[in-house]
Amino acid sequence: MSAKDLAGDRDPLTLLSPEPLPGFDISMPRKAPRRPGRKRVRGGASKPRAPRRDDPSAVPDTFYRDLVWNLRNGVVAVTRDGRVAVMNDVAYSILGLKPQPADIGRPFTEVLRDVPDVCRIIAGAFDLSHLPNRAELRLKRTAKVIGYTLSHVCDAGGHLLGATLFFKDLTRVEQLEERERLRDRLAALGEMAAAIAHEVKNPLAGIEVMAGILKRQLPDSEDAQTILGDIIKEAKMANAIVIEVLDFVRPIRLQVEQIALSEVVDDAIATAESHAARGAVQIALTMPGDLPNLQGDTHQLRQLFTNLLVNAFEALGGTGEVYIALVTELSSGPTVVVNFAVSDVRPKSLPGAMPVWPVCVPPK
Repeated sequence: MSAKDLAGDRDPLTLLSPEPLPGFDISMPRKAPRRPGRKRVRGGASKPRAPRRDDPSAVPDTFYRDLVWNLRNGVVAVTRDGRVAVMNDVAYSILGLKPQPADIGRPFTEVLRDVPDVCRIIAGAFDLSHLPNRAELRLKRTAKVIGYTLSHVCDAGGHLLGATLFFKDLTRVEQLEERERLRDRLAALGEMAAAIAHEVKNPLAGIEVMAGILKRQLPDSEDAQTILGDIIKEAKMANAIVIEVLDFVRPIRLQVEQIALSEVVDDAIATAESHAARGAVQIALTMPGDLPNLQGDTHQLRQLFTNLLVNAFEALGGTGEVYIALVTELSSGPTVVVNFAVSDVRPKSLPGAMPVWPVCVPPK
């Protein structure tokens, strides 16, 4: 079938493909010729003429071909009789198909047989009067989500010549939207947990107080003392869990100020000894004398160092040594990074032989 058979006595059909579609002339679209016997009305506004093919100002046909092949969206165009006229590399990539030079000119049902959901969309292009615009589809073959627009290809006289499917991979956008929805659900869950914790905390405090009063009023009953002691202990444990829930859902507000990191580490060592049995564990602290003051939150840093030391004490089981090193190093900018390292093995050199945590950066 030739272009003349499809378009009647009009100009050749314009196709954009790396190889000419057999039977079609790849050329610039032009206006239909005037019918004989029709006279031009003088003095009226006339439409601008399309540039002639030999006009040096005319845009070459290769520009339109390259334009389609350089789009960041997938493009699949088919003729009225169902043959593939255009299919760029992005389309192959999104659909998970391997490009074949012989695809141009073949029926789209054969080229796209592995993506039947896309075949159904293109097949409906010639039966629908209102085509889908900015619709979404999840491909069964690759599980990707694509956004697509289907449009007709018509000649200058409005006769239908084919259809074009423009689509884009929206998988990343879909993932970000799902992550945002999950974040909203977690935020709502946190608010609900905080409200429940506040409601539970007051009754627990009342149970603990009443049990303490009753325990003092029954000093001679050994069974009552045991039962009331268990009630008080369980109430305290439940109250501690409620406090942990509140601390978890409550947003952290940093109190940033100038701090001396050496004092924070000394406080963390003392706090860790009260939280875990240190036993015979020895602490070796390496700290430069010119350690600069830093911008940081004293409470949060103390808690961070305390947790690391408590874990070290529990892992050593009462024997061994803990080595703490505060090391300054120049970064790419005019700042100094302070690294905090904890190890139960004496390092040969610092900081490369020990895992380090950059904790804060002083102002410029």
